[in-house]
Amino acid sequence: MASAERSDDRRRLRWQDSLWGIGVIALVVGVGVRLVVNGASAWPSAVVGAAPIAVGLVWWVRRRRVRDAEAVGTEPDDVPGMDRQILEGGPVPRDPERRRAMAAFVDSRQERLRRNRWWAFPMLFLIFFGTSALWFVSGSVGAGSLMLGLAIVFMSWLTWYNLRFDRRLSQMRSRLQD
Repeated sequence: MASAERSDDRRRLRWQDSLWGIGVIALVVGVGVRLVVNGASAWPSAVVGAAPIAVGLVWWVRRRRVRDAEAVGTEPDDVPGMDRQILEGGPVPRDPERRRAMAAFVDSRQERLRRNRWWAFPMLFLIFFGTSALWFVSGSVGAGSLMLGLAIVFMSWLTWYNLRFDRRLSQMRSRLQD
């Protein structure tokens, strides 16, 4: 039963959850940003510059998945499925082993989310609003206004997403205890 449920989760994984998908997305975004900044004629240097960043991002995601899997006693390939199951409010696993792993995963995610909240939000606030203030001080009202608008939108979205994810984790935790 557990292996059938686990293979169903793996089949439902989206392409952007695979390490190849993450690497391709990072490479395309990195090349796109560099082409916008440096011009379309700089595409070879854009590819060469974005490739190490994409490889580093894939390495970091893989390392995080392995650590998360070791912490809850599951396979690294199961981590994206469990994340998606939490975010989408999917069904609670029926297998006791998978249920225990999901409960440990939820506790780990919620603890990390709450532990890092106290420093991450003030740091991002300082970065975004401080950059806006620096643009205003330097006399560039247009750039300062644009950065201020982006700061407000991004910080509002980040706060909403953080609270939503915390609520989803709490909901999954209560469903696992039932």
